[in-house]
Amino acid sequence: MPTQAGEELIERILAHPGDGDLVGPAANDLLSELYAGFPVENLTRLLHSGDDRILPTATWLLSEIPGLAAPLIGEVPALLASPIRGVRYDAIEVVLENAGERDGPVIAQVMSLSGDPESAVRWKVLEFLTEASIEQLEAGAASLPPGQLKELAEWLILQDGEDPDLPGVVIRLEAGDPVTRMFATAAAASLSSEGDVNLLMHAVMVEEEEIRSFAQERLSELSGEEPG
Repeated sequence: MPTQAGEELIERILAHPGDGDLVGPAANDLLSELYAGFPVENLTRLLHSGDDRILPTATWLLSEIPGLAAPLIGEVPALLASPIRGVRYDAIEVVLENAGERDGPVIAQVMSLSGDPESAVRWKVLEFLTEASIEQLEAGAASLPPGQLKELAEWLILQDGEDPDLPGVVIRLEAGDPVTRMFATAAAASLSSEGDVNLLMHAVMVEEEEIRSFAQERLSELSGEEPG
């Protein structure tokens, strides 16, 4: 039965948290079990193991089951606050793929990671800002306290309308602080097309490496080239 196999895999991961050669294949098999119907709630055993070596595996599993991880969205705030970079990174993906209109606080928490000390996490936040639905962005913006982040989130949402602020995108890319440039790059990516990449061309010139690499990747996608 899938349930029995899934439980055995969880026990294996819990018993050998430091053995990557064992945990990796077990995690992949457990992922298959989750898709086969093994209840996602069973992952709380890994999330609450108290062993920091297990937390990245548990978070990765949640990030790899779009939609299916929604019952555990309440676990994500702690993951977004984890001191482990990879956990924060994968937790952002969990929010992107599972958060709904009622999950404004956790979406706001992702937006707050736009100032994360790790470049990789900031890159993932930028991807979130670009890929999130308008409903997700609105829920997150509504949950942010008054201040710069809320203003930037509300501005980003407006760019989905019929009259986007194209000059404002350029101004924010050229003269904004790092967080402002991140939101402006998300707008640039959303507003760009194969025939109009002017905004992304501005984004590839900014100071922050994660913004430049993200913008370059989007440019490559629009041109049909392999990112590199």
